[in-house]
Amino acid sequence: MDSEALRRAYDEVLAEVAAGGFEPPSDGELSAEQIVAHLVANDELMSEATEAVLAGSPFAYYDLDAIHRPQLDALVAEYADPGAGGGWPAAGGSAALSGSAALGGLADRLRETSRRLCALVDRLGPAAQTPVETRLHEDVDLRVDETLPWARTLDLHARVHLPKHLAQLRALRPQLHAHRA
Repeated sequence: MDSEALRRAYDEVLAEVAAGGFEPPSDGELSAEQIVAHLVANDELMSEATEAVLAGSPFAYYDLDAIHRPQLDALVAEYADPGAGGGWPAAGGSAALSGSAALGGLADRLRETSRRLCALVDRLGPAAQTPVETRLHEDVDLRVDETLPWARTLDLHARVHLPKHLAQLRALRPQLHAHRA
């Protein structure tokens, strides 16, 4: 299995994060930091699942919006507080581009987790067709509740999941010409 589509989707998300300039979210929506933290946490889950597939071990992949919120807030807090171990990005790193230490640190972490996932995906070969119990519930527009070949879940991540969060990030940017809408 080739990770090229996955890499392109991550490149788009990371470019959007680097552009910065995000406004606070509407009530009930995720902030830019929470969106990136969600993608980091999801990458870690997908990497675990991919490692299990490579090892020939059974694995169930669950990405459920409801169980992530406390984890997302903790991950954002870890990167917002340099004393908490998340660390600040190096001078001139992503924080300089995004304007938020937490967002910059999370973007650096997303870069790492996405590279790791893509490297694992490149190793899958025929194992990509391994059936994996998949539960993916995000809002009403992305619901998967079945056993799928792992390649199909990875394809959904590249073609649906990442673009969904890219759109969320773009929606957090101020509209310069709202009067023209």
